[in-house]
Amino acid sequence: MAGKALLIFCSSSSDIDPAYNEAARDVVRTAAAAGYSIVYGGAVSGTMGVVAEEASKCGIGNVGVIPRFMSDRLSPGLTSTVWTDTMSERKGKMREAGPDICIALPGGIGTMDEFFETYTLAKLGKYHGKVVVYNCKGYYDGLQELLDHFTGERMLPENDRNMVHFISTPEELKALL
Repeated sequence: MAGKALLIFCSSSSDIDPAYNEAARDVVRTAAAAGYSIVYGGAVSGTMGVVAEEASKCGIGNVGVIPRFMSDRLSPGLTSTVWTDTMSERKGKMREAGPDICIALPGGIGTMDEFFETYTLAKLGKYHGKVVVYNCKGYYDGLQELLDHFTGERMLPENDRNMVHFISTPEELKALL
């Protein structure tokens, strides 16, 4: 993908606090204003659908990476679709799209899987973008405490812990872009 790209990990659930979807809209608008395109999981459901919708409204590149077995969930309005055979391949292809920054919005186990694999690859020098967690309404306070606990117990070196940026406003994201 040419240009700057923001990789978004987020929820596929539609039955969530509307504040989480509004945070997703804010992230997409902030990225668009800074000249970024969006890469995300490609599905129409939940926050993923909100991301696609907002990217289309902003007129920016909107790449969906989705396994073939989820073809019935493909979001309309994508500027590009990357098909994969597995969820594992999907994660790799999302990063192959060349994101300068990845951000985990409030989500569930799939979001955490994507986040932790990307964080691990950053720690190992195999992903070179920024790793960001959008802590809307304190959603990721527990994750932040867990990473701090790992550091306190010397399971995670402090410099590796500092690779993850916890933010809670579009202004903080803008400063990282």
